[in-house]
Amino acid sequence: MNDAMFEITEETIDVARVSAKAIAPEQGATLAFIGTTREWTHGKRTVLLEYEAYAPMALKAMAKIGEEIDSRWPGARCAITHRIGRVDVGEASVVIAVSAPHRDVCYEASRHAIERLKQIVPIWKKEVWEDGTEWKGAQTGPWNPLA
Repeated sequence: MNDAMFEITEETIDVARVSAKAIAPEQGATLAFIGTTREWTHGKRTVLLEYEAYAPMALKAMAKIGEEIDSRWPGARCAITHRIGRVDVGEASVVIAVSAPHRDVCYEASRHAIERLKQIVPIWKKEVWEDGTEWKGAQTGPWNPLA
């Protein structure tokens, strides 16, 4: 797996740059998933998010996601960039670009990538609200990307 496909950054994420990593002449579909800081979560107003990561381990976990995608959907390509530090409301914290020969694979692989990122990549976020803060670790939802 190409290490240049995965990145942790303190800078604003350039969606076009991440997407360009996944685009290839043999692909007919490319998707960019952009995870942003939302203003309201469960009735609480978010002021900003702060992310921390153990970068060497996070990058290895991102590469594992890329390998899973390549194994499950041969020919699909995946690039992931995650931001650390302060991420204001409306800004991107993660961009996942996936390309594949056909759109159905592209959608499936993109969903797999974000769900696995939340399951296995050691990135933590501190939610900063108007009235307090809370650290969150890896999140898992009801959808199992390995099923």
